[in-house]
Amino acid sequence: MKVAIVKYNAGNVCSVDYALRRLGVEACLTADAEELQKADKVIFPGVGEAGTTMAYLRASGLDGVIRSLRQPVLGICLGMQLMCSHSEEGNAQGLGIFDVDVRRFQPRQHEDKIPHMGWNTLSDLKGSLFEGLGEEEYVYFVHSYFVPVCEGTAAVTHYIHPFSAALQKNNFYATQFHPEKSGRVGEQILRNFLAL
Repeated sequence: MKVAIVKYNAGNVCSVDYALRRLGVEACLTADAEELQKADKVIFPGVGEAGTTMAYLRASGLDGVIRSLRQPVLGICLGMQLMCSHSEEGNAQGLGIFDVDVRRFQPRQHEDKIPHMGWNTLSDLKGSLFEGLGEEEYVYFVHSYFVPVCEGTAAVTHYIHPFSAALQKNNFYATQFHPEKSGRVGEQILRNFLAL
């Protein structure tokens, strides 16, 4: 099985690569359109700022490449947010795979810290990405922007209010949390993705 990780200016690729190696998978890190299209699975990780990252993806042509992929694609953190229509971060137009806008967390009380950082639980799990996992499993988050609960929501987490912890539409899967940093649960999610 050939797994490709999208190489671009906001990829958090090292920890994703290490997580895959622990599962016995040697991934290919690439920005080459042909390599991405030939891969059996594609992972689109991200840590960074939405506006500058989308400008980079458009300039390099990777925006169209990612949208055109037909094999299973997994967006992680910023990767998930960039798959949406628009982000308040940098007023960025996204890839439009998921028809929902990304919003900034607004604290409601003094204890509400932004970014939402650390371990939190998943509920309302839907789809094969969560095969073998139960409700209220813990995963690791680091984010200041969120995707509201919407038609594509595949898992929900509550911080300040409920938001989409995962999305799924056709061959596109995405997690706001970092499966590569989420221990046993994250490992199971990556295994499930690789098994799609």
